[in-house]
Amino acid sequence: MQPGTAGRARQGSDGGGSPGEFFIPDLCGARQVFVIVLLAQLLVLVYTLVEAGLPQFDWNLLGTASLFVQWVVLLSTALLCLLRGPFSRFGIVTATLCSLLLVLLVTAFSTLASTWVYPLSQPGRVDGWTLLRNLLVALVVAGVALRYFFLQQQLRLRERSELQARVDALRARIRPHFLFNTLNSIASLIETRPEAAERAVEDLAELFRTSLRDASDLLTVADEIRLCEIYLGIEQLRLGERLQVAWQVDDEARALPMPSLVLQPLVENAVYHGIARLPEGGRIDVAIACHKGELQARVCNPVPPEEAGGGLRIALDNISQRLRSQYGEAAGLAWQREAGAFHVQLHYPCRAAAEAGA
Repeated sequence: MQPGTAGRARQGSDGGGSPGEFFIPDLCGARQVFVIVLLAQLLVLVYTLVEAGLPQFDWNLLGTASLFVQWVVLLSTALLCLLRGPFSRFGIVTATLCSLLLVLLVTAFSTLASTWVYPLSQPGRVDGWTLLRNLLVALVVAGVALRYFFLQQQLRLRERSELQARVDALRARIRPHFLFNTLNSIASLIETRPEAAERAVEDLAELFRTSLRDASDLLTVADEIRLCEIYLGIEQLRLGERLQVAWQVDDEARALPMPSLVLQPLVENAVYHGIARLPEGGRIDVAIACHKGELQARVCNPVPPEEAGGGLRIALDNISQRLRSQYGEAAGLAWQREAGAFHVQLHYPCRAAAEAGA
């Protein structure tokens, strides 16, 4: 496949290392087995149509070939599932050769066993050409499947790298106007309210420290709320009474895991695209709850009529992709604008989040 990528020094990126990074996916699930059985049956159907033709369709050939192929496919799948852990400790070339050898051994054994189930000649004796044909077909099909698995893993790694780059950019992004306004606010407080200025400097330092945390870390809902409160406290130095915030958080939701910097950007967008652009200011409503096994967080804020929301939409798309990458289709982000207000809601499974944080 990729001979230059063999070796233990690159196991983490080439398919070796931990089973979770192995290029052969987990084939033990019901959905994976169903897809494999379905594809195998379609191949048998194509073979039968080519061999017997449509007018004289051979149902006996279809049944016999289906039994043999499904036996080979299911046995190979079960063994690959059991040996996925040991194979994942090899380099990609070694793991590929071992997987192909395993499929060939299963095919040879099944071909021999089929002579006892459907003896066309003497039981236990296999025609050499039949054995060679079965082995070549198994080799080609297994090679195509392994190549597909490898390409899928490379695609997942590429998507993960792109997502990581976006997360890092989100963490490293400190809007110049925010930093400038904060420092000006601190400077204006030094003489009149030195305690508030000192507290603002500490809050700013904590905000920067959080932005440097590993992007794969999972905070709790309470941690993310604390981060939002720090940010809002700094912004309130500039906006004063124009910025109002109402929190509605269920107690049982506070201890649940939450990806870092997911809620804070939503609150930041509510301030930047909403409150700060309204002369009279407004109130941000934040509600967080765990309902029917799903954590739901909702942020609502007023917006000016002329707000286009281009930068807002980019930030929301990034957060949506982060959630879907981490929790799959069960997670998502939705937003709408109506009657001068902007509503955004995210959701992801509570159980999946708890398992990820364990």
